[in-house]
Amino acid sequence: MRIYSSQTHSKTDFKPIDSGRVRMYVCGPTVYDNIHIGNARTFISFDVIRRWLIASGYEVSFAQNLTDVDDKIINRANEQGRTSEAVAEEFSQRFIEVMRAVNVLDPDIRPRATKEIGPMIGMIKSLIEQGHAYAAENGDVYFSVRSDERYGEVSGRKIDDLMVGARIEENEDKRDPLDFALWKAAKPGEPSWPSPWGAGRPGWHTECAAMVHRYLGVPIDIHGGGSDLAFPHHENECAQAHCAWHAGFANIWMHTGMLLVDGEKMSKSLGNFYTLAEVLEKHSGAALRLLMAQTHYRSPLDFSWERLAGAENSLARVATSVENLRWAAHKAQDDSTFIEHSSLADGDATGACDVLSTTSEAASELQRACECACADFESHMNDDFNTAGAVAALFSLVNAANSYLETARFFDASLCEQAADILLDRFATLGIEVSVREEELPHELVGLAKRLLGFAGTDIDAAATALLKARSEARADKDWSRADAIRNELAGVGVVVEDTATGSRLKRA
Repeated sequence: MRIYSSQTHSKTDFKPIDSGRVRMYVCGPTVYDNIHIGNARTFISFDVIRRWLIASGYEVSFAQNLTDVDDKIINRANEQGRTSEAVAEEFSQRFIEVMRAVNVLDPDIRPRATKEIGPMIGMIKSLIEQGHAYAAENGDVYFSVRSDERYGEVSGRKIDDLMVGARIEENEDKRDPLDFALWKAAKPGEPSWPSPWGAGRPGWHTECAAMVHRYLGVPIDIHGGGSDLAFPHHENECAQAHCAWHAGFANIWMHTGMLLVDGEKMSKSLGNFYTLAEVLEKHSGAALRLLMAQTHYRSPLDFSWERLAGAENSLARVATSVENLRWAAHKAQDDSTFIEHSSLADGDATGACDVLSTTSEAASELQRACECACADFESHMNDDFNTAGAVAALFSLVNAANSYLETARFFDASLCEQAADILLDRFATLGIEVSVREEELPHELVGLAKRLLGFAGTDIDAAATALLKARSEARADKDWSRADAIRNELAGVGVVVEDTATGSRLKRA
């Protein structure tokens, strides 16, 4: 397995710190509003990465925080006349619910910033003692950026370059304009906690470093987030961790690409800003995951309603292929069962040989397609989680399966089941649940077969087979009125006849 590190700008063979175990942290949301689809792209991408690591045999310890104290939360609370705690709790629950709606696994550890104040204060005290941070007269505590010789390694930026064109907050309490807040002194009406420097609250960059250290230990194998977090958030996290514990912070930094909408940056002013909840009102979470998987996680992803509708249609195509494979497997439970064919029925040896040859060739092609799909899927996923290539491999199998179902004159049950299982399993590995109808025919078919055919059994499938055989015989005898009558009777109990190149089947209407 090779993984691209945004710190080194290169792929490297993945070797976890502890053999067989992966420690992974992904920055969670600041819970002041519903997350948008750009946020969702990051969380879904890392869910796929986590799932593949697990599928590859690793024991994954996955942590993701909730930032439940922040200026944005405080501002939203003031706007609405509520407490910060109420706002944070509401949107924390909304985030959890919408993540589950798109089949994102719950993290193993979900720390909340307000519950981790003690470890944050401990880290800040250590940084001050080591000369990497200082308390200002106004009660704030700042990290001294120039005290960290490695500062800039995560984002590839140089300290001197940051002084030019950077958005630096003017603050006379700082010793250097580049320094950033580890602790913010309390302001009237804001949530605060006691500390050695007076009442206050942690800075945003402080939270993740302390929580990673507490719950996963440092260094960790993988630290992830959106590309917008590389600087300054991840850079500042890393600086604190290096200077506090001198053990490294993350071996691999991973960042997802930007999400565009119809080729433009998503923005409320452009009217192309969509929350994840809004998207899920119109389309399934599985379709959204498929759409996102069709683009590599590091590349820009262009979202559109048309592309999402296309993903929905593609999922339906996969589901139909799986349903047809399972039907074919059921029809051919006995490997010697032949689909009705005139040359076989008439004892035409030449025709029979042609049928056998065609069927054998079709089966060989599907078997090769199954093997290729598995190998290609694994190869692509091991190449920096290339979901676009992995999805393409699965759709190649869908094409091969459909070709087999159209070409073969009798079916190999185990081969059909194998192809169906590969499709369902590999899509599930990506977190994409294919909705396959497990159709049960109505029990009324038994009564219908008794009334029309004198059927004596009680098995639904046997009754369905008898009705299809009767209709087939009527068609062979060109008794169209009887064939149509059977079709109409079936429609009366909510069942339709689907005629295919390989025979007929009954389905619920």
